[in-house]
Amino acid sequence: MHTGLYHALDFTKDGKSLDFLAIPFSIDRSPYYQVKVPVCRIRNGDGPRVLLMAGNHGDEYEGELLLGRLFRRLDPARIRGELTILPVANAPAVMAARRRSPLDDGNLNRAFPGDAGGTPTARLAHFLEHELFARHDVVFDIHSGGTSMAHLPCALIERQGPPDRLARALELMRALGMPYGFVAENGALAPTSMAAAARAGAIGLSGEFGGGGTVTPDTMRLTARAIDNLLMAVGVTQEPILEAPAAAPAPMQLLQLDSHRQGIYALRRGWFEPVVDVGARVAAGDLAGWLHDLTRLDVPEEALRFRESGIVISRRLHTDSEAGDCLIQVARPVEEADILARAA
Repeated sequence: MHTGLYHALDFTKDGKSLDFLAIPFSIDRSPYYQVKVPVCRIRNGDGPRVLLMAGNHGDEYEGELLLGRLFRRLDPARIRGELTILPVANAPAVMAARRRSPLDDGNLNRAFPGDAGGTPTARLAHFLEHELFARHDVVFDIHSGGTSMAHLPCALIERQGPPDRLARALELMRALGMPYGFVAENGALAPTSMAAAARAGAIGLSGEFGGGGTVTPDTMRLTARAIDNLLMAVGVTQEPILEAPAAAPAPMQLLQLDSHRQGIYALRRGWFEPVVDVGARVAAGDLAGWLHDLTRLDVPEEALRFRESGIVISRRLHTDSEAGDCLIQVARPVEEADILARAA
């Protein structure tokens, strides 16, 4: 009764239900405390199996708000197959408005494959990878930049799995309708949800839909459109649920992150002043910004220059920075054929 993760989900039952994953974790205030992670299920016979997930990091809100709205709006009669929805996957982090869980400092997106007997975050990761992800064909984990980063709105996959699955992942990523899509090179053993989905035999999709610890009309619109487009692309729904039908988006520009040289990191305490923002096209050698030292006012600010060309995909929002903080990052444009050729 004091370890593991418990649930009463019935994966064969048609209809609509709201239940909870329960993770026992004794705390000072409550010796029999359980972490409760809400799980929404909607099923209408056999068909595509899709898991939608947000709140992997607690301070990334577009997915959290929209997945709750999706559950409330969807009638099982309007779908084919099944949906599992985790609007607040790392529930303690969401309730604390933090990236990581306050119970164990667990970063869920760095916790896979998890540990069935570990801390709450490790136990949740273990259940997701070994039981829940394996029951689905597609796992869509919705992110944004959180409170510390501004991020170019874009879809995201990892270069995972055999070539045919990677090709299908690229196809579904394009179907999301985002202006940009980038491919991460994290490796088969990565501790991320997408690598976990691949290990479980599912297609992992993700995206960064905003940042700054807030939502905007534009980020909510882009996220809603991506959710609707995915559900229609896999055949779960036949029409948009969250948004009115929209005009066809412009072709997606694919981007790739495959080198630590694409990021500029603080090497000491400083105050970062960017001179370009997300979406800017830059060349190697271009000025990225300045690092000021407010403790030594007689020392000129340090010029920071990009080492790689590409499109600025994220930048730090907090001006005050410590050694090791990623200040700004570029991704390089790439063609789909190049990505698939590397997987062959």
